[in-house]
Amino acid sequence: MTEQQLFSLSRYPETLAVVRLAPGAEIPTWAESSSVFSITATATETSLVCAGRSVPKKARHQKPFTAFCVDGTLALDQVGVLLALLGPLAEAEISAFTLSTFDTDWILVPTAKADRAEEAWRRSGHTVAPAVPV
Repeated sequence: MTEQQLFSLSRYPETLAVVRLAPGAEIPTWAESSSVFSITATATETSLVCAGRSVPKKARHQKPFTAFCVDGTLALDQVGVLLALLGPLAEAEISAFTLSTFDTDWILVPTAKADRAEEAWRRSGHTVAPAVPV
């Protein structure tokens, strides 16, 4: 068994939404970027993560989410990152929506449970701090 990996995370202040669009949908003009803006398209759907403030009520979406980013650059072959971070959330019964970029991983949690997520990570030895604007 390998030693537990510990990570530093940054908490972003924006309220985010996860939006489901039809397959092949154009990105709507209301989809505003934020600390994280993601488009994932498959044969069966197009999903957006975007600022929650402008998402129309009629759009199929869930919000509000708070984003946490793993600080630094993670190697693409690094094993166990999400396991180390999602395990404490599962134990605290906090759902998560994850995204990965070339450099790092993002974890979105329901905003009402963001403080509890921080506590769960700290109890597990991880550190969490407010994001520093770039």
